[in-house]
Amino acid sequence: MTRHTPVGAECVTEYVTVVLDGQWFGLPIARVQDVFMPELLTRVPLSEPEIAGVLNLRGRIVTAVDLRCRLGLSPRQHGLPPMAVGIEWRGESYGLLVDAVGGVIKLADSGREPNPVNLDAKFARVSVGVHRLDARLVVVLDVEQVLGSAAEPIAA
Repeated sequence: MTRHTPVGAECVTEYVTVVLDGQWFGLPIARVQDVFMPELLTRVPLSEPEIAGVLNLRGRIVTAVDLRCRLGLSPRQHGLPPMAVGIEWRGESYGLLVDAVGGVIKLADSGREPNPVNLDAKFARVSVGVHRLDARLVVVLDVEQVLGSAAEPIAA
């Protein structure tokens, strides 16, 4: 059951929602700089498999990270171009490649639950909790964990 409380009465966080393999994720909007369609990706020789390449976004060099690969999901189906969510981390620009970008949602911090025990281990390692919305589970991503150990693939 969801309680509706005025926004001024409790802490609320805004999330940019993204979809990967049918699963909804939330990225805190404070961490998101851009949402864009990546074009002209240049592969980086000898890079980790999750590094899809680099691109030029308004004069900035952005490292494109394939979030599907990073989370151990199956490759994206051909025909549907990925979307990217621009994040800055430790002074570098990254574009997290996702299947789709939803919208911005406001969720009460009190509604965030710890990761369920049956949440896929790949997701649990990069999540700070979940929000249950109607028939959907939104996994809240921890950008530090997603990008923090890029040299170590997230495995189950």
